[in-house]
Amino acid sequence: MGSPCVLNWQFQALGMADPTPLPPSARSVAQRERLQANFMTAVIAAISVGAIYFARPILVPLALAILLAFALAPLVGRLRRWHFGRVGSVLASLLFAVVAIVGLGTFIGAQIAGLAVELPHYQTNLAHKIESVRSGASQSSLLHGVTEMFNNLDRAISGPQQQPKEAPLPAANAPWNPNPVPVEIHKPDPTPLGVIENIAAPLLAPLATLGIVIIFVGFILLQKDDLRDRFIKLASHRDLQRTARALDEAADRLSHYLFSQLAINASFGVVIGTGLWLIGIPNPGLWGLIAGMFRFVPYVGVPIAAVVPAALAFAIDPGWMKLIETALLFGICEPVVGQLIEPFVYGRNMGLSAAAVVIAAVFWTWLWGPVGLLLSTPLTMCLVVMGRHVEPLRFFDVLLGDSPPLALEESLYLRMLADDPDTAAQEAEAFLKDDTLSQYFDEVAIKALALAQRDADRGVLDRERRMQVRQTIDTLMENLSDHGTATGDLPPPESWPVLCVAGRSALDEAAAALLAHVLHREGIGARVTSADDVSPANLPKLDVDGVKVICVSYLDPGNYKNARYLVRRLMRRMPHAHPVAGFWGYAQNDTHYLDSIEAMEMHDVVSTLKQAAERIAMLLREAPLGEPAQEAAE
Repeated sequence: MGSPCVLNWQFQALGMADPTPLPPSARSVAQRERLQANFMTAVIAAISVGAIYFARPILVPLALAILLAFALAPLVGRLRRWHFGRVGSVLASLLFAVVAIVGLGTFIGAQIAGLAVELPHYQTNLAHKIESVRSGASQSSLLHGVTEMFNNLDRAISGPQQQPKEAPLPAANAPWNPNPVPVEIHKPDPTPLGVIENIAAPLLAPLATLGIVIIFVGFILLQKDDLRDRFIKLASHRDLQRTARALDEAADRLSHYLFSQLAINASFGVVIGTGLWLIGIPNPGLWGLIAGMFRFVPYVGVPIAAVVPAALAFAIDPGWMKLIETALLFGICEPVVGQLIEPFVYGRNMGLSAAAVVIAAVFWTWLWGPVGLLLSTPLTMCLVVMGRHVEPLRFFDVLLGDSPPLALEESLYLRMLADDPDTAAQEAEAFLKDDTLSQYFDEVAIKALALAQRDADRGVLDRERRMQVRQTIDTLMENLSDHGTATGDLPPPESWPVLCVAGRSALDEAAAALLAHVLHREGIGARVTSADDVSPANLPKLDVDGVKVICVSYLDPGNYKNARYLVRRLMRRMPHAHPVAGFWGYAQNDTHYLDSIEAMEMHDVVSTLKQAAERIAMLLREAPLGEPAQEAAE
């Protein structure tokens, strides 16, 4: 025999309640171990965040290199299919990336230099515009009143101002020097070496980072398969296929995201450049290119890219129309692309919730600055994919993924505990758009009752809450009664042939009520009776006229003794009825299902409401009223 902790874990793993609750001492040990595990998790998380922050000089180029490697991977694959070879394909792809980066930098530099030459021509318009704003503000009574109010408040807070003391007059016998000596400070003439240093110093760090990134990209592309295999071996822990599937999904999502983002941002830049050209803003191609590039930076990229075109519109136009048109161009294009085009293109491929994008942007910007903001979405996407397949990282998928945080049955269970059947019915209607009511009862409602039964077995769901769950199920069924159409007419209650018996508690009674509702929609009359009504003291008083089929309902029969003896008592009371045992929720566990058949010593054992309804309908067709159950079964 194992220890109580081990036995408890085994029963939980099988989805069964622990028949031997842990003693208080064992529970305190388990709680202490859980607290220690949570503390160690927090410590590891803090150390990891600190390491990411202090190692950013290495990790930032590495992250950029991984991102660029994913972007170049399709080109490398295409070149290899064209028989360029592995090394040749990688070198050609790197050359293409370097040429593209240098070409963009050269174009941007040339455009900015040309703009700097043209800026003095806009000085007159700018001066007139500022003077008109100043004169308009001075003539505004509202602005004048507000300014006077703030001046009065400032004088009241700071108190009376002291008059400055006059400088003392020079003494009569002091020498007079009417001409002060001017002092001028001249910088030495720059040497050629100094000029080169002033120009190269600001470019040294970006060029060094670019060089490191290119080296990393080349290494990653050359050793991609080997690095993938090593990572799978390191992270798999005997489950190679799950880790491999996680890596493949992350690569597919990231490649799709990068390609889609590049296409969308390039189109956005073309639209912005064309619009600025039509408005008459100088160098529209430059600002379109910058808008497309800055759009890779979430949230703040487009507003930053709009600042200079708006300033130019303010400077070159004597009026205000160009500034308004420029603001409208950016203000309309960005919401249309962000709210309409991107969701349609990405769909659910990103796998991130809206809150995750914001949280990731804040977190990675805090750690790595602007580069972190640029990398926030791809990095978070990879973490979510890994959390979807690697159990220790599952919290990433729960916190940041776009899948619902609770399963449907968990959400329904919470609605039961909150006594909120109306919200439960609203959520059920979303499920019923594509599925039937019987499927909802089997796949959601029964599983929610199983969660309640598990809590009841652990002693955390009292009798009052169990009755509340039972009432919520009744109201939910009433709310959903109009969904779909019934397949048969229901006979009068006095001739209902099916008796649905609750096994142990109000939760089993709720499951029996679901079965009765399914049977009613099939045109089969069924009544529900509680566990108290079939107790040895009350069973002789039970009205059993016209009963042909008995279905005992259990969410968790435990060791099956209760179910076996209950069926025997019912059969002594109704010897001509056909017994059916419903152990709900065992459809995905063949071992439990076979054990239940062996323990009950009967063939009619079902695990879903659909199976029960089909079996009961067949029994009612084959066995006429009054025929013994055993003869009908044979």
